[in-house]
Amino acid sequence: MDQEYKKNFLEAGKIASAVRAHGKSLIIRGASYNEVIAKIRSEIKSLGAIPAFPPQIALDSVAAHYLPMPNKDIIFTSELVKLDVGICVNGAIGDCATSVDLSGKYQHIVDAAEEALAAATALVKAGITVSEIGSAIEKAILSKGLKPIRNLTGHGLGKFKVHTAPHFPNYNDNSKYTLKPGMTFAIEPFATNGAGWIYDAGNATIFSLLKSNKKYTGFVDEIYQVIKNIGQLPFCTHDLMSPNTPLDLVKKALKILIKDHVIADYAPLVDEKHGVVAQAENSFLIDEDGVVTVTTF
Repeated sequence: MDQEYKKNFLEAGKIASAVRAHGKSLIIRGASYNEVIAKIRSEIKSLGAIPAFPPQIALDSVAAHYLPMPNKDIIFTSELVKLDVGICVNGAIGDCATSVDLSGKYQHIVDAAEEALAAATALVKAGITVSEIGSAIEKAILSKGLKPIRNLTGHGLGKFKVHTAPHFPNYNDNSKYTLKPGMTFAIEPFATNGAGWIYDAGNATIFSLLKSNKKYTGFVDEIYQVIKNIGQLPFCTHDLMSPNTPLDLVKKALKILIKDHVIADYAPLVDEKHGVVAQAENSFLIDEDGVVTVTTF
């Protein structure tokens, strides 16, 4: 592993962990969703990093990929809140998440996700299989009378790439893929009292660039150029707005770009039975000597 990349990966994890902790402290009853996200973005900038993906907060049965439209806000009351933070330092990524139960009813689901992550972490080393990690996650969650979400996984972390191989299922998929020195990845158990299976629901506000060689004119081209300047990392509707590009124009441009398969759109992911979902996540590095570091601890 390149030593400069390793240094950046460790720094990205350190920043992600700090931002997660600060963001978690802001999630209280009566707080504004948009204000919490704005403070998180401001902290990331002040720490000299950029988001690896838009910081996002998913509520209750929504497992991931949720941000409200820029003209909407949510006041936290009694939700199970999931905060997902990604940090990029010179291409190296730290990815982590945590959950907060504001209802007083679902702490056992939060605990299940955290305990599943701890069980997985205890196994991480070169030579272990992803199915052994998945089995530990599954057992920890099932022991609480809950279900892991089977079609959400942990993932490799690449340079400027949030999701790469291998995948880390939250159950035993019988994979023989083994962890190796030099790997960087994130493990993220999701626990639910619902179906344990998610589906796409609602309109996307998170996107990523697929093609950078298309030609457009007018406001579509203006927004396309902004997207190309963002580069490979995911972005959100909010990132494209300016005094000259109000929300209506942004939405029209996004619709065209999605239709042309120039950008990918990521709809909110919701449990099929609308069960409440909790998430826990950390990023890991196995160095050349086999030493494991939880970079977002």
